[in-house]
Amino acid sequence: MNTATVNPQAQAHSSATDLPHEGGTTPRAPVVKDIKIIALVCLAHSSSHFSHLILPLMFPVFVKVFGLSYAALGLLMTLFFGISAAGQVLAGFVVDRFGARPVLLGSVFFLGLGCVIAAFATGYIDLLVCAACLGVGNASFHPADYTIFNQRVTPARLGYAYSAHGLTGNLGWAVAPVFMASLNGLWNWQAAFMGAAILIFAILLLLLFNQEDITTEVVVHTQEAPKTSALTILRLPILWWCFGFFLFSTVMLSVVQNFGMTIMQQLFEVSTQLATTTLTAYMLCAAAGMFTGGFVATRWPNRSERVVATCMSSGALLVVLCASTVLGGWGSMVVLAFTGFALGIGGPSRDLMIRRVTPKGATGRVYGLVYSGFDAGFALAPAVFGFFMDHGWFAGTLVGGAFTLIISVLLALRVSRLEPMQLV
Repeated sequence: MNTATVNPQAQAHSSATDLPHEGGTTPRAPVVKDIKIIALVCLAHSSSHFSHLILPLMFPVFVKVFGLSYAALGLLMTLFFGISAAGQVLAGFVVDRFGARPVLLGSVFFLGLGCVIAAFATGYIDLLVCAACLGVGNASFHPADYTIFNQRVTPARLGYAYSAHGLTGNLGWAVAPVFMASLNGLWNWQAAFMGAAILIFAILLLLLFNQEDITTEVVVHTQEAPKTSALTILRLPILWWCFGFFLFSTVMLSVVQNFGMTIMQQLFEVSTQLATTTLTAYMLCAAAGMFTGGFVATRWPNRSERVVATCMSSGALLVVLCASTVLGGWGSMVVLAFTGFALGIGGPSRDLMIRRVTPKGATGRVYGLVYSGFDAGFALAPAVFGFFMDHGWFAGTLVGGAFTLIISVLLALRVSRLEPMQLV
């Protein structure tokens, strides 16, 4: 059986390795310390979600300035999420080998660099380089963030940490349109990207000044106890069940973000303003659901799979109800917004579900591969459901999204029946 030792240099920065999955005896850290760690990680995470939208928000500008087609612009996001998905897998191994701190700092740096490149872009090639930098930066957040949480935050407070993580991610999505539109309106699109760069580099400086709080231990393997190979991890069936869960559960969010406004307008002939308001309401309700989900996850940490299945099933039913149009425009918009709340509640429990099956010392690798399903879902869903939209199947697009939620429910229930991953 392989064994591993903890890097003594890392021990000077952190008092515990990956914490026990259930009922651990690790002493409770002061609540103020936990809050500081959670706040730093969540602030960095908000910059990741912020970066998801800064390019799409400027697509109309790029069409006018550079004469680009929407197909060419769509390729930018395919590149972004494709690099991010592949990068998350690699980042997980880097986190376990070198610790979360350098990886997280590097991620934020690449996000800022991508914004600077966009600010000085003179053509499509520059935008492709920008998208690649943003994808590299976005790739490492989940393996780095959850490694910090699982090592540095008191186990009893992890539900709150996961809740705050999802909540600040949604807030990053919410802030991006206001931030970019405001600076573009006051000055120009170059100023908007430069402002985004300044904001992200300010977050990087804050992390640098508090890097002791985001330092994690790494596992050092000796010749007698070699490290587990990447191929060994990739052969674990439960890992791919979890990956599939994230891929399918992300599709519905991608459908709402990319096509929600158009669907509302086509099905119910509502104004652009009302359709936009529905999308904003969905995101805000999802954030409120994440907040509520933190208390749910803390109250029932051993029933995370059931919580996830209940929330996903409820969300699927609400989406089908919306697609049926029986409630009319206003009723359907309210139902769609409330769907965000139902799905948001399951977020923290979803993270606990993954933590339950993650072996000690492999948080980065497991979270990196599993959460790459999130980016894969964002990359694949627009292409698949774009076909539905092109054929005028607007209600069918919503039903298709609901169907993927049901698939994710089945996958979550499957995960609940499997034993935690064993790497040794």
